[in-house]
Amino acid sequence: MTAASGNKAGGKVDWRALWASGDLARFCFISLGILLHATNETMVATVMPAMVGELAGVQLVGWSLAIYELGAIVAGAAAGRLVSYVALRTNMMVAALLYAAGALICATAPSMPLFLAGRLVEGLGGGALVSLAFVSVERLFPRNIWPQLFGIMSAIWGVAAFSGPMLGAIMAELLSWRWAFGIFTVGGTAMALASFIVLDTPQATRPQVDKGTAPPFPYAALGCLAVSVVLIASAGVDVALLRSSLLLGLGLIGLVLFFRIDALKPPSRLFPSRLFSWRSPVGSGMTMVAAFSVATCSFAIYGPLLLTTLHGIPILTTGYIIAAESIAWSILAILVANAPLERERLIIVIGALMIAVGLAGLAYAIPSGSIPLILLCALLQGGGFGVSWPFLTRVIVASARDGEQTIASAAVPTMQRIGYAVGAALAGIIANASGFSEGLNRDAAANVAGWLFLAFVPLGILGCLAAIRIAMPAAHPQEATG
Repeated sequence: MTAASGNKAGGKVDWRALWASGDLARFCFISLGILLHATNETMVATVMPAMVGELAGVQLVGWSLAIYELGAIVAGAAAGRLVSYVALRTNMMVAALLYAAGALICATAPSMPLFLAGRLVEGLGGGALVSLAFVSVERLFPRNIWPQLFGIMSAIWGVAAFSGPMLGAIMAELLSWRWAFGIFTVGGTAMALASFIVLDTPQATRPQVDKGTAPPFPYAALGCLAVSVVLIASAGVDVALLRSSLLLGLGLIGLVLFFRIDALKPPSRLFPSRLFSWRSPVGSGMTMVAAFSVATCSFAIYGPLLLTTLHGIPILTTGYIIAAESIAWSILAILVANAPLERERLIIVIGALMIAVGLAGLAYAIPSGSIPLILLCALLQGGGFGVSWPFLTRVIVASARDGEQTIASAAVPTMQRIGYAVGAALAGIIANASGFSEGLNRDAAANVAGWLFLAFVPLGILGCLAAIRIAMPAAHPQEATG
């Protein structure tokens, strides 16, 4: 890293100097990890119909996202701590190789259980790559250009959200769903090999413990979370009233225990204080994040599978619909970015209502097969997130207690990932209990489509109530006191 990485007079980044120094190329390489992870994460929905047609195992579809997110959560927490003891370049190489290995397992899997094993390995590698990308910005680049670099990273997420479903649909239509994972195998391997060339600075090749001892790893909390998600997901396999109820109950108790353990371990805490207390905007905001994250992942997991099975809609068309949801998120986030802060709480409520209406609308639109109506609901759901999420994150961070702002900012995406993992597991229970436990056929798909989205409407209502609570004047004094 050289002095050229700094800012010109007037506060603008000197991009030419940044490129000449090699730092811009290094940043682009680091950001590739985010692109690989996020594109893979959003791609699976559109390859799912072809994959299930070849591997069977429709009962395990919900596991595909749950197990991936679980791996990403654990690896993301671990990677941020390991860089204090192991060189950043070594961490990046191992993460990329893990990711490539997981993609290779998925590409060659002869059965759904082996495919899920690959998804777990992929999640571990992808989650680590994302965490290491953010760590790399802090370690390798001057503080005065962090805002611009983080802004570019946000744009990369938007590109990935669009390109993932399209890539999966195109590969499934033209070649095979296996080729989609083959691309990521090559990408992960290339990134691992290039790490030795690109990450050649002292900050990347030596461990750095100059900021003191790294915080302890939350083994107990994350172990409890992993067991909980697996128990909930297992409740949806071979659905039986007593067995499934017992596993679901144990899984939900495990989730409560996870949050309790996290609260009792301040040095390794993943979440801020008053996590779900509606007396503070932090608690209301995190409730909203959790509720909507759990409630809205069903469409991304089962939407293409249901639409192709029920109505014969081409996979490429379903890819366009899921991509449109992501585009709506990005565009509306940009449009409301400069809204006055005094209106942010009203905007949060509007966004929450959009998400809830889109979710409820899918309960009718998916069984009916109306593409315009499905597209409208997807746009409402994605646009609602785009409208509310930036302001919701700001309110949560601003309302956190002194010293917990950093934890609060990281807690929002962590809670979102946990919500996706739990939501995918719950969606698997509902889908299998509604008919997929008997296999994939049109009658089963029709029954699943009728219940899968309707079952999550209460969580959509809970998210709206939490948003309204954030907007109430009674909640504002809590923010002022921190």
